[in-house]
Amino acid sequence: MPKSKPLTDNEGQVRELTAAGIKRFQNAKQALPGTLLKKLKVRGPQKTPTKERITIRLSPEVVQRFRDTGDGWQTRVDSALKDWLESHKPAGV
Repeated sequence: MPKSKPLTDNEGQVRELTAAGIKRFQNAKQALPGTLLKKLKVRGPQKTPTKERITIRLSPEVVQRFRDTGDGWQTRVDSALKDWLESHKPAGV
């Protein structure tokens, strides 16, 4: 495959695309890495939301430890809080 010309010139001006150049375009599934495609997938609205969206402030150490575990870390925070509730009562209850 021949090397394509840059889309911009030395001054940063975008060059006009030719019909041949447009034919060489790939769709996102072909051009983007799988990890990015996974992030771009959009879920539709839930029929019955199972969780409530809130804002909570946690210490940076706690957040980082959970984030270090990878994708799904917020679900693991939720699970850890559920485990804690089984043996503790929140203050004021």
